[in-house]
Amino acid sequence: MNATPDTTLPRERQQLILDRLHRDGKVVAADLAQEFRVSEDSIRRDLRDLASQGLCRRVYGGALLTQAIAPLDQRHHERAELKRTLAHVAASLVGEGQILFVDAGSSNTALARALPEHRDLTVVTNAPDVALAVIGRPGFEVILLGGRVDPRIGGAIGSRTVRQAQDIRADLCFPGVCAIDPERGLWTYDEEETVFKQAIIEASGETVAIATPDKLVASATHHTAPIGAISHLVVSAGTDQLVVARYRASGVLVTM
Repeated sequence: MNATPDTTLPRERQQLILDRLHRDGKVVAADLAQEFRVSEDSIRRDLRDLASQGLCRRVYGGALLTQAIAPLDQRHHERAELKRTLAHVAASLVGEGQILFVDAGSSNTALARALPEHRDLTVVTNAPDVALAVIGRPGFEVILLGGRVDPRIGGAIGSRTVRQAQDIRADLCFPGVCAIDPERGLWTYDEEETVFKQAIIEASGETVAIATPDKLVASATHHTAPIGAISHLVVSAGTDQLVVARYRASGVLVTM
């Protein structure tokens, strides 16, 4: 016997889908079609409507939640203990005498605080918070890139900042992560910030992405770098092993 078609109106159904996106961070079209007893074409239309309003980002087979970036001060207090744990893991990837690009972001501020002293490290950053976390500590040289500082991002962006970054070659790069997925790679919210991240990735030997669990299901607007550009991904120990396996299948070294 065929299931009774769902009588939920499209607008009501879209609100239910949006609620699911806020709860889980992502939805799968086939699952929604089965749940609401409608065709996948109907679900895809719903997702297109939500995406046109900037409420989600469509991906193959479903959609991801579009999340607005919180102010940096607020992000410093979100998942602070987890960020400190991930920062210490990421710092273990740093070798003596290396030059590091450290982008703006709360996880990267935690990284800067976790970097070991007496290791002859050069930290190149566009973020005053990152510079303050290492300046004056033994074994650090700090290069602060200039330009217009965006208070929401917490770092300098724009053509002047990009040009300065392009004049430096680094061993490791730590771009701030807004969103990341194992198929397409790194995503960012702001166009100018995207260009800066692309410049420091291009100027570095390896790239390390620090991703709290929310970044693995988040959606951002600007594609920044393919997954092949990410050398190492640092995630929490409780990350779903199926998710970890997908990144490893893409050639990324995942550290927990």
